Amino acid sequence: MKTLSPETAAGFIRANTALMRPPHVPEVALYLADEAHDLWHRTEEQLAEIGLPPPFWAFAWAGGQGLARYVLDHPDAVAGKRVLDFASGSGLVAVAAMQAGAAAVVGADIDPFCEAAIRLNAEANEVPVAFTGVDLVGLDHGWDVVLAGDVFYEKPFADRLVPWFDALRRRGADVLVGDPGRSYLPRARLEKLATYQVPVTRALEDAEVKRTTVWRFA
Repeated sequence: MKTLSPETAAGFIRANTALMRPPHVPEVALYLADEAHDLWHRTEEQLAEIGLPPPFWAFAWAGGQGLARYVLDHPDAVAGKRVLDFASGSGLVAVAAMQAGAAAVVGADIDPFCEAAIRLNAEANEVPVAFTGVDLVGLDHGWDVVLAGDVFYEKPFADRLVPWFDALRRRGADVLVGDPGRSYLPRARLEKLATYQVPVTRALEDAEVKRTTVWRFA
């Protein structure tokens, strides 16, 4: 499965998920896994045996739901702008940005399954979303807005992101982050924009509702 074509990956996604609407962002339909799907119950070790990275694309994480909600409620944040949805996963935030009137959106994720997931979810919502599997950290392709949902979960990754986000901000990009209280969130560098109570699944998180904040890198 490590060499699956996008078409085969799309078939796998359809077979192991269902089209659903995240509770905090019902405007967006996504192919997601739930308790009814075998994918939900498999451990990372079992998934590794079949060559599948942990399927983060199969779930609507709290940080992404909060960020998508903010974008839909504040379309001026993205309207008419070139947007990067970094660590896009399912493409939830990318789809929301297009629905809010972005000129163009790129969903970026190094998980190759995300290409198929984002394409399927964009098609389900009848919006165009481009995809890149390149590790963009440290690069600047001139985006007006960079959206990042739930990315500060690991210290080495956070340490890479902070100087990159700072460089993008200094160049003039608006960097917005959705975060449900992850350990390595650089709060001292952030301006709070909105806070939401986001329903999630206890199997993924430590609560059924996560207090999720949208921040601007400042």
